[in-house]
Amino acid sequence: MDSINNQWAQQVISWEYSAAATPDLNEVPIQPFPASLHEQGETRVIALDLSKELETPYLATSPNLLASYIRICANESIRTSVAATSEVYFVLRGAGRTETAAGTIIWQQGDAFTLPCNQGVTHFADEDSALYWTHDGPLLQYMGVAPNRAMFKPAFYSKAYMCDAVEKLREPALREKRNRIGIILGNHDTAKTRTMTHTMWSLFNLLPKGEVQKPHRHQSVALDLAVFSGPDTYTLIGKKVDEQGNIINPVKAMWATNTVFVTPPGWWHSHHNESDQDAYVFPVQDAGLHTYMRTLDIRFVR
Repeated sequence: MDSINNQWAQQVISWEYSAAATPDLNEVPIQPFPASLHEQGETRVIALDLSKELETPYLATSPNLLASYIRICANESIRTSVAATSEVYFVLRGAGRTETAAGTIIWQQGDAFTLPCNQGVTHFADEDSALYWTHDGPLLQYMGVAPNRAMFKPAFYSKAYMCDAVEKLREPALREKRNRIGIILGNHDTAKTRTMTHTMWSLFNLLPKGEVQKPHRHQSVALDLAVFSGPDTYTLIGKKVDEQGNIINPVKAMWATNTVFVTPPGWWHSHHNESDQDAYVFPVQDAGLHTYMRTLDIRFVR
């Protein structure tokens, strides 16, 4: 018995509280992933991998999520399979279908859909196509677990549904100077947290031409997809704001159609459209998990 006690005692390590209350972990970087990654080449999955920066032994774009581009050449297909509880897809371009155990979903540019845990799905392209694919696989890898039941039913969000919904918000949101002009996408199975899945969250947000959306911040990481933008459209990102609500020493993340950029947790960010074209952004976050944990801590500049 004593030998087991001694053996297990070898695993023990401790730190003085005030020196170790905030561990020195690498920050989530502000990182763009250009559309050129999915615009040419063979049919394949292109992981938007920051595992080196995050020091994870598995692919990850943020500590809890992995984002990828899926390029599918015309009349070709690709199978994807991952140990995850939640998958979110957005169609960057093209048209096709995805065959799942729950049925076949038909998609085209601008559509989005979600899948719970599954044994793999196959994507077919009728023309040159690309999907933006995010999932919570890194979270499960960190926890050392595998999903064993679906936590929500699949859902399909058409481009028409999302665009019509935000267009109805344009005038009242501009008149009332709301922080964003968008819809939080949900599922009847996750209505309590008002999120896309039980771990993941997304907003379809309109940034009208010539407009600025003031800073806000939250503890979830945002993997931001610029769905469409003209020139001179960007996000300013920084750790602090001044007394007037302006971001101090911001980093500028330029928008470009079908490009993704990462907004770190806890950083203030504002959206700016200095072009003559409306722009749209589709951020995917681990905010479902944070909302459930009561740790999202979203704050707005007034």
